[in-house]
Amino acid sequence: MLRPVADEVPRHRSTRWQRLALAAICALAGGLYLWGIGGSWGNAYYSAAVKSMSQSFENFFFGSFDAAGVITVDKPPMALWVQVLSVWVFGFTRFAVLFPQVLAGVAAVFLLHCTVRRWAGEHAALLAALVLAVTPITVVINRDNNPDTLLVLLLVAAAYAMTRAVGARRPTGWLALAAFLVGCGFLTKMLQAWMVLPAFVAAYLVGSRAGWGRRVVDLAVAAGVLLVSSFWWVVATALWPAPKPYIGGSEDGSAWNLIIGYNGFGRIFGGAGNMGGGGPGAPGGDAAGGPAELPGGPGGGGGFSGTPGVLRMFNEQLAGQISWLLPLCALVLVAMVAVGVRRWRGGLPLDRERAAGWVLWGGWLVVIGLVFSFAQGTMHPYYTTMLAPAVGAVVGAGLVRFWRWYREPRGRAWLLLPVGVAITVAWAMAVVARDLSWHAWAGYAAVALGLLALIVLLVGRRGAAKSGPALALAAVLMVPTTWSAIAATSGQTGMNGTNPMAGPATGMGGPGGGGQNGLPPGPDRGDAAGQDRHGARMPGGPGGASLTDEQRRMLGYVQQQAGDLQVPLAVEGGAMSASSLILNSDVTVVGMGGFTGGDDAPSVAQLTGWKNSGQLGFVLLGGGVGPGGDGPQRPADAMRMRGNSPRQEWVERNCTEVDPAVWGGSADSSLRLYACT
Repeated sequence: MLRPVADEVPRHRSTRWQRLALAAICALAGGLYLWGIGGSWGNAYYSAAVKSMSQSFENFFFGSFDAAGVITVDKPPMALWVQVLSVWVFGFTRFAVLFPQVLAGVAAVFLLHCTVRRWAGEHAALLAALVLAVTPITVVINRDNNPDTLLVLLLVAAAYAMTRAVGARRPTGWLALAAFLVGCGFLTKMLQAWMVLPAFVAAYLVGSRAGWGRRVVDLAVAAGVLLVSSFWWVVATALWPAPKPYIGGSEDGSAWNLIIGYNGFGRIFGGAGNMGGGGPGAPGGDAAGGPAELPGGPGGGGGFSGTPGVLRMFNEQLAGQISWLLPLCALVLVAMVAVGVRRWRGGLPLDRERAAGWVLWGGWLVVIGLVFSFAQGTMHPYYTTMLAPAVGAVVGAGLVRFWRWYREPRGRAWLLLPVGVAITVAWAMAVVARDLSWHAWAGYAAVALGLLALIVLLVGRRGAAKSGPALALAAVLMVPTTWSAIAATSGQTGMNGTNPMAGPATGMGGPGGGGQNGLPPGPDRGDAAGQDRHGARMPGGPGGASLTDEQRRMLGYVQQQAGDLQVPLAVEGGAMSASSLILNSDVTVVGMGGFTGGDDAPSVAQLTGWKNSGQLGFVLLGGGVGPGGDGPQRPADAMRMRGNSPRQEWVERNCTEVDPAVWGGSADSSLRLYACT
């Protein structure tokens, strides 16, 4: 039976061993995040943008992907601002781009400890910090330069401010700080940052001792701060006089459209350029004889994270990234709800601060978990790192509570600790069993440790004061820690940093399978083998961060002929086809169409203006840069990238194709270079 018991009184002054334990956890996190990060550019798309942003204030402010300031990345620029500052200090190197991610990741671990300690005590705080530090998806994303690392830090800092607000006599300032930090999160990943707000508001309403009128006023002040800190950049970009960079990912070049479309409701409900999940792949090709062998819609497993639904967090793509401790979290939350109900029925007074903490972290976990589980739009596995702080807090506080119940001489609540260990180890082995060829020893070791822990906890209950908790902790964290260590030491990533994941290759979720080959080609279009009208292969997907010798010769020719122009080289096929060119040369390269190639930037009118003013040197068509994938993610973007783009038609009419022999290419080169001077 679950009985209300006194909570551990949080200590605000740690003992020496506790400080050493926290230092060791932060050092572990730093080692996992820092190991070998100079070996790659992370996400080449963002790294190329960092290089371009470092070259002018306007590029910096807008988050321009190219040095010419034509189009921005498809996110707000706050995360990239931090990386640019690092580049200004250390120079443009791989280490300089990725090092801020390491600092942010370690800071999040430290701040989570500070937050949980004020709510649930030192032991819970140390456990929470350890869980966050070794969560596999958190390790791999903190070794990359996607914006999620900074987002997690900002939201954990906001949770700290909310925790202070709940216990403060004058909470308005702390609430305003929390709102400001969430607003900074909005300028990092837009509406994704706001997903914590229901939990934050509910926690304050539950935990505050002020009257309802005071609470409403405090929340109104916080709402004002939230709106200003979230939208000041959006307003500034709207008021900025033309010419200015086109906001990538939007339909009209505005940040407003990006918020409500591609990066907003499109992620939840699908559409607006977001790939969905589930269902068979749509057929490729065009009944009218358009480009053949276009990729189909997402099929099979459904997008990067599998089919939306209540079990999404436990599927092949996501289970090894974040789900290891979710069954334990569910057990903890059910137990705490039961305790709360018993307190209420027994007429016991509400411990507001303690209850607010459970509402904050439990609400964070449940709300965001449900949104990610049922999101119909693009859902990358690394988004789930946003769950990791809540998982850590719930597990840390829950295990401490379970241990205290375990040590109680009466009732059956003591069974919750061994039950929690058993279900966690069983689930870890179930995940490992999906691919026993990939480090299955970790699963077997977890089972062995789990059995030892259960024997000690069940048989030697009174003598389990030291060995029981140690064995239990080792058992539940064995597999996720192993996966994290392997990911860190092997430099494991996915899709050249655009979709980083831990674990075996079979779990590397990508877009669903392609559709059927296209119908027979029409005149002057690609053939059914996926070749263009010149017999060359069509562009691939995201390229790597290195160049072939042929690409280097092409860039050298462009630099020699047009290096002083405003736009020496524009590349059709999206920013991913241009990122390697930007990273590996000093030539100003414009990735036409933004991330996927589907944006109307530069427009045909801009191309015409550049040509008429003599500022456009060359345009590159075809030939995806780097090893690449199998093609673009969206059929609509594929259509644009594969010869049905007004830009490409304009280039073919107004520019002259350069013989590959002139710039050092082979006769069958897939690089189609057009001179527009």
